[in-house]
Amino acid sequence: MTKYNLIIIGAGAAGMMAAITAARNKHKVLLLEKLPKIGAKLKATGGGRCNLTNTLSNEDFMSRFGREGRFMTPALEALDYKALQNFFNEIGVETHAPDGFRVFPVGHNAGTIIKALELEMDKLGVEVLCSQKVERLEHDGSKVTGVSTQSDTFFADNVIIASGGMGYPVLGAEGDGYPLAESVGHNVTELYPAMMPLKTKEIWGTNCRADTLAKVELRVDIKKYKKLHAIGDLIFTKNGIRGPVVLDFSREITPLLSKFDEVPMLMNLTKGMNEEQIREHFKKEITKTPDHTVASLVQTLLPESVVLELCKLADANPTLTLGKLSGVVRDKLIKLLVWTPLTVNGHDGFKMAMITRGGISLKEIDPDTMQSKKIKGLYFCGEVMNLDGPCGGYNLQWSFASGYLAGLLKGYIT
Repeated sequence: MTKYNLIIIGAGAAGMMAAITAARNKHKVLLLEKLPKIGAKLKATGGGRCNLTNTLSNEDFMSRFGREGRFMTPALEALDYKALQNFFNEIGVETHAPDGFRVFPVGHNAGTIIKALELEMDKLGVEVLCSQKVERLEHDGSKVTGVSTQSDTFFADNVIIASGGMGYPVLGAEGDGYPLAESVGHNVTELYPAMMPLKTKEIWGTNCRADTLAKVELRVDIKKYKKLHAIGDLIFTKNGIRGPVVLDFSREITPLLSKFDEVPMLMNLTKGMNEEQIREHFKKEITKTPDHTVASLVQTLLPESVVLELCKLADANPTLTLGKLSGVVRDKLIKLLVWTPLTVNGHDGFKMAMITRGGISLKEIDPDTMQSKKIKGLYFCGEVMNLDGPCGGYNLQWSFASGYLAGLLKGYIT
């Protein structure tokens, strides 16, 4: 029977990086993937364009992950965004940051990334077996000894779990790594779908679907959670909201929906303007165009579809001039332009979630090696751990960096 130095469970971004790193250090590596092909979720990342990382400093990068972000320090020191770009350049993929922030392969095609990783693994002699779902971690109580799939047992003194979370189960993410970790004493935190569209109780947004609103600020309108907010582009849908700001903010909202049936929110749709600034803006516009109707006046700030819906909410006749509205209605309209209420009441679960919030407890993993504190020879990398970031290359950078650090096998058992 073949014995490997390392077995890796999951051929996503983290798993492939771990395999390449270990193989470059002359380890005999077996990579097991339960789907028929490697890199399925990576191929779908960023709509297939593959936003690999971003150009933030390590400090700023970690801050976007919240209080757990410091855990990433050793991994990012081992492989920051510049080192990641150099790595891809070495294996034949040129990258760039067209907006100065988000880093993509020059062709904006995730397929080129997967192909390059596959070729590099082949060159290094990594053995890749697909359609192999790992069902059990083999161990002797103190260290791992291998893994068993539905049909085989494979032996190694070092195993990396890189099986991802539960987002997009059609792409293989079904939380397989959690029971494996639990079987050797690890704790898994509460799991929530994240980075996904949200459903709303209000239906007026259905009439605003044609427009993308830039720099919208979202805030949770619950006293205890008022500090939660996000800014970015928003799009109304048939039954809710989506867009970059929603994908980011859903990380905070889905856990709240498990506590409350509904989550009241406030939206600033006017790029951060307050009441005084809106009144001043209206004054200037009316000075230039005295016969402005309410609709045409508010359209200097927002698309027509949104304007008409906000006028309905404020009981403001859009065909009148602003001066013809009663003071109460005028104030109500301006207040709505500053903070528009919206109630989130649902989502489509993990099937529409790009990432998972929650995972294997970081307290039980050594950040300097990615090795388990519970059992020797077991490592983790990527989304299977309790660490998730916003849109913009954060989660892929973390997957590659943690995969690289785990693949160094700093606690290597011979």
